[in-house]
Amino acid sequence: MSINVPEVKTEEQVSSVNDYIKKVLALIEKEEVTEEEAKWVTKETVDGFREHVNPGFLAYRKTVTEGGQFAAVEWSDEGSCFTDVNGKKYIDCLGGFGIYNVGHRNPKVVKAVSDQMKRQALHSQDLLDPLRAMLAKILADITPGDLKYAFFTNSGTESVEASLKLAKMYSDRTTFISTTRSFHGKSLGSLSGTAKGMFRKPFLPLIPGFRHVPFGDIDMMRKTFETCAMVGEDVAAVILEPIQGEGGIIIPPQDYLKQVRALCDEYDALLIFDEVQTGMGRTGKMFAAELFDVVPDILCLAKAFGGGVMPAGAIVAREKVFKSWFDNPFMHTTTFGGNPLACAAAIATIDILLEDKLPERAAEVGEYFLKGLKEAAAGHEDKVFEIRGQGLMIGIEFHQDEIGYEVSKGMFDKGILVAGTLVNSKTIRIEPPLTMSYEEVDTVIQAFKEVLPTVQITN
Repeated sequence: MSINVPEVKTEEQVSSVNDYIKKVLALIEKEEVTEEEAKWVTKETVDGFREHVNPGFLAYRKTVTEGGQFAAVEWSDEGSCFTDVNGKKYIDCLGGFGIYNVGHRNPKVVKAVSDQMKRQALHSQDLLDPLRAMLAKILADITPGDLKYAFFTNSGTESVEASLKLAKMYSDRTTFISTTRSFHGKSLGSLSGTAKGMFRKPFLPLIPGFRHVPFGDIDMMRKTFETCAMVGEDVAAVILEPIQGEGGIIIPPQDYLKQVRALCDEYDALLIFDEVQTGMGRTGKMFAAELFDVVPDILCLAKAFGGGVMPAGAIVAREKVFKSWFDNPFMHTTTFGGNPLACAAAIATIDILLEDKLPERAAEVGEYFLKGLKEAAAGHEDKVFEIRGQGLMIGIEFHQDEIGYEVSKGMFDKGILVAGTLVNSKTIRIEPPLTMSYEEVDTVIQAFKEVLPTVQITN
């Protein structure tokens, strides 16, 4: 029998790696790079993705570039824009899928994180860390209704996972209702709530007990509750995005969310709002729940929660729900969730949103943006099916996937980044920073107006 002996790195190989690391660190330190350095960065990035990250990303990125060239290698960012390594500037209308609500590298967020870094970066895991307590108090004060206790995470899917585990501990029920076209993340629990079959099939069976009903169909929701009760599989919780993001910016029918709330109350089930994308001011309110005058039992946050500087997320829950974790606070933990740097970033982010009235600004700028896009699309009804949105969460739905791809490419060539949604590829999203200027909005609208006539319809 042969034995695999690990290959020992030679001194020369180790030295080569060390040299490479020093070259990369020196580039990080530089404010500007030369043309030669930019070419090296581009080559290393493309080669690195092909050989060590995932070559599939290269094929994907070609769909948004001119002449089949690889997409720009991003290098720096500020305000509503990012700049590639060659110095070309782009208006960011993707916003990292809704990360940059307070802008790219907002100085207040950067300062808060930098100041905290000078004192302590990560917590001991054993002593009481102050910023976690302070951020939890702030969330209790700004979230709707009687949401009171917070648990901190590093991402949206982690927030959803935490909400599902909390709901399971609240009662002995195991049935969850989600909706079609929903997106709640890709870890196994959150993926069980996500609707798109392409993401689900390779990992089946997922967490048992999940049922999906059409988003916006209150009659089907009611029948599902009734059926589950009849067969002894009572519903533990309903998980919803107040406005579906990845599904294509789908706004619910009037009173739908209130009716879902009423059903949950009638059947003693919990209501979970996944506000990972709709939260932190994007829809014109601090939380989309406020738009519909509905208070969930658990609210999930992430993406913009860290101010576009730190990965950060949270769930906020009512005391009657959260107290399931009182007896043993170690039932669900995460090493880096609620770390001092992330908490500093979130606190500064909330300060900016409140002080600069960014939710209100999102409502005003969003209305202006939506009107301008609709006017630009006039006469192209054969290409554009619908333009819809709430605040600075806007979707442009086309009749064909190919039209959306071509529009995205055309906009990118003009220095504007947009992208399709993960669940609905016919729809491209507009989710820029809430700090975006009216001049930048006008530039995007004009580019959209110029690109539309150049797009050909295929049979």
